[in-house]
Amino acid sequence: MVTGRKTRSRASSPASRPTKTTSRRSHGETALAVKSSKNTKKSSRKANSTKSKKRAAKFEAMKPKKPPTAFFYFLEDFRKEYQEQNPDIKSMRDIGKACGQKWKTMTYEEKVHYYDVATKKRAEFDGAMADFVKRKESGMFEEDDDESEDSEFDG
Repeated sequence: MVTGRKTRSRASSPASRPTKTTSRRSHGETALAVKSSKNTKKSSRKANSTKSKKRAAKFEAMKPKKPPTAFFYFLEDFRKEYQEQNPDIKSMRDIGKACGQKWKTMTYEEKVHYYDVATKKRAEFDGAMADFVKRKESGMFEEDDDESEDSEFDG
C-alpha cells in the first residue's frame, strides 16, 4: 500500500553520526582534567567581568536620576489633600486609585502647573546628563577608578 507521505531518513540517529576524534588528548586523559581546565578559563573570565561590573555599578551610581513626570508631582499634592479630607483611609492603593481618577477627569488647564514643573525638572536633568556624558567621554571617571584600585593594594 502506497501513501502520499514521504518518510524521512534517520540520518540524525546516533549510529549514523560520525564520531569526533581529538588528536591532542590521549585516551588516558580523564574527563575531570578536561573539566578543570574549562573551569580555570571560566574563573579568569569571572574575575574580569566582576571588575567591570563593579566599575559599571560605581559609574551608574554617579549618573543623574530621571525626574518624575507631571502625574507624580500631582500625586504628591493630591495625596496631602486627600489624606486631610479622608483621615480614615490609609491604603496607598485606594489613594492611588482616587488620584488616577482625578487626573483623568482634569482638564489640560488644570494640569498645566504640573507639566511646567515637570518640564523645568526635565531641563535640569538634561543639563546634568550632558555634563555627565561629557565627563564620561573625557575619561574623568576612569582616572578616579584607577586611583581607588591602587590605594586598595597599597595598604
